[in-house]
Order: sequence, then structure tokens, then C-alpha cells
Amino acid sequence: MTATAKVDWAFSLNDLTQGIQRKLGEGINTRIFVGNQAMLSVVALEPHSEGSLHSHPQEQWGVLLEGECTRIQDGQAVAMRAGDFWHTPGGVEHGIRTGASGAKVLDIFSPPRDEYKKAGQGFGA
Repeated sequence: MTATAKVDWAFSLNDLTQGIQRKLGEGINTRIFVGNQAMLSVVALEPHSEGSLHSHPQEQWGVLLEGECTRIQDGQAVAMRAGDFWHTPGGVEHGIRTGASGAKVLDIFSPPRDEYKKAGQGFGA
């Protein structure tokens, strides 16, 4: 088997054709990968973009893969750099904004969010 072989259980952060496409907001797009107990969301944030404050019942972990951002959670704003990650319990209000560099974030949800199991727009209910 070669490294370029296609299987239904291997994915790439850099293959923009993979995953369920969703536009979360202006300049914020994601590709979603759904499992039975968890869901991954690879979020690309353009420079100077801002995700609206929202909450959901699912637990969420986020990893800043590239760039810089400000993570807003439970009324606090914290500057983040590539390699930083965060935990958001269900029901906690949160959001994100970027500066000049933009960012790429890997979000992990458990359990999977029903509204993210199909292409669409927005952060959900």
C-alpha cells in the first residue's frame, strides 16, 4: 500500500475536498468529520474575522494549528498562538477572533453536533 492510497478512514488536514463543508460566518469555513462518539471540525479563519458568541450542549476542545487568535470564553478573552489549545464545557458561551494572520483550528466535539452532520451555514442552534 502506498501513502497515496485512498481508504475511507484516513484523512488530511490539507485536503480541502474532504469533510462536510460548512460556512460558520464571514471569513470562517469548516470541514467536518463525523464519528459515532466524537466529531472533528477543521476551521479556517481568514484575517480579521470574528465568530459570534454562542454555546451548545456538547463538550468542545480546540487546538490552534496555525496563526494567532483571541479565544473568548465565559466573558474572558485570551490571546492564543499556534500550539495552544482550550477546553469548553457544554453550555459555556464562547467565540473567536483573528488579527492580521488568520488561523486554522481543529475543534473536537463530543458527542457529535446534529446540526453539523450536514453542509450548511452558521454555528447552529
